[in-house]
Amino acid sequence: MPLVEITMIEGRSAEQKASLIRQVTDAVECAISAPRSAIRVALRELPAEHWAIGGLSISEIRAKDVEKKTTQ
Repeated sequence: MPLVEITMIEGRSAEQKASLIRQVTDAVECAISAPRSAIRVALRELPAEHWAIGGLSISEIRAKDVEKKTTQ
């Protein structure tokens, strides 16, 4: 039973998540001929302040980006 785990920053719509799940399921089915009924997809959503790149949370990075745009 294939299990695909996806971790992403929260904020996407229910429709986007449903589309992601369908397309990932399609890809697994096609790539390894797994029966759809055996494919599991788990989405984990993290708040932007719980995800960091280069020592800064995504919240901090986004705030800096907004600040740059408003000062230009």
